[in-house]
Amino acid sequence: MSGNVAIRVKELGKKYHIGGTKEKYYSLRDTVANAIKSPINRVINTHIDQPSTDFWALKNISFEVQKGDVIGIIGRNGAGKSTLLKVLSRITTPTEGEVELYGRVGSLLEVGTGFHPELTGRENIFLSGSIIGMKKREINYKFDEIVKFSEIEKFIDTPVKRYSSGMYVRLAFAVAAHLDPEILIIDEVLAVGDVAFQKKCLGKMGDVAQEGRTVLFVSHNLTAVKQLCNRGLLLKDGEIVIDGSSDNAIKHYLYKDNSISSKIQFPRKPEKLAQFLSTCVCDIDNNPSSEYTCDDSIVITAEFELRHEMRDVYFGATIQTPDGIRVLYSDIRDEGINPKKIVNLGINRISFVIPPRLLGPGNYFLKIDAAIPQQGILDSTEFICNFNIKDFTTIRGDNRVGFFSTILPWNVEYLHSYDNSRSNI
Repeated sequence: MSGNVAIRVKELGKKYHIGGTKEKYYSLRDTVANAIKSPINRVINTHIDQPSTDFWALKNISFEVQKGDVIGIIGRNGAGKSTLLKVLSRITTPTEGEVELYGRVGSLLEVGTGFHPELTGRENIFLSGSIIGMKKREINYKFDEIVKFSEIEKFIDTPVKRYSSGMYVRLAFAVAAHLDPEILIIDEVLAVGDVAFQKKCLGKMGDVAQEGRTVLFVSHNLTAVKQLCNRGLLLKDGEIVIDGSSDNAIKHYLYKDNSISSKIQFPRKPEKLAQFLSTCVCDIDNNPSSEYTCDDSIVITAEFELRHEMRDVYFGATIQTPDGIRVLYSDIRDEGINPKKIVNLGINRISFVIPPRLLGPGNYFLKIDAAIPQQGILDSTEFICNFNIKDFTTIRGDNRVGFFSTILPWNVEYLHSYDNSRSNI
């Protein structure tokens, strides 16, 4: 008996093979194409001897989700968050354990999930609805609402292969959220959209939760997780570290699970096309440090390895509070740098300087990303390199409110004297 349970996960495990034959999710189109190519592939791969190791993306995962729960799933890159959602969405099968789902599932895990590129937006709405078991009249009833929410009315009869990633996300989220799933599963893909649309999506997810439907939400936006979710799951190395309130999961992630350090080395992942190797917060003399004053220059450096020829690679960095509030964002293109060819094959070092009297006193984390426009993130460092800033110069010191410590120019100008003879006293 399921009772009030929406999802039940028992001793779930997912194993991948690294370096040998890689397990991959294939669409129907991929399967047909691979069937044609398989004799050729067998010949090509006959004499290739590649070492293979097993990697457990998920290990011994067990939990229950009640109907109407809103669960935030957090953790570092590689913790197993996306793999868990793919198993729950039936995109990939578990190696061991079992999953029980009680209700219709709508999911948005990556740009274009469930869409056929040759079909129009209109046709994909009906395709997606049919896949999750809706009848045509139900989809018709929701159609206008979906199109209006997605804000792509002019392109609804255009094949989605011509959509930008932002348009993909708009339509995909609108479909996932409006086709009345009992269980809504959303990954960090919302980060592709613009800020206004992200807020709109978060508002819709809040509405879905208030309607009593179940939501699983993976995000690095800890403020959104805190606001939306009544429960948090913290994953680390494929296992559940914390299963409790969202506040407790976030605090544990930031201050216990995270490496609180001014310099971080990342393990090499040869299967990735590109990755950050290290990041560091340094003083002006390139000495790693976690303690600064508002009058110090803070130097951010990172080493980034590009393993395949790519154009248009650019970098962006975000300074965040422990609550996930984004205080400052900077992009390598701010200086007018043309990203067509600024990153070369091999190891590249990038750096930028946070000038004195910019950030106010407080505790901050660094997040730095490498991306290609309209194609998505190549690598992301999440919450790393924790550093603290104090203010010893101004009269208010660390009691200064706000995120910035900028000292603004003030002026007092004498206009005229006060005439005492005109007083009635």
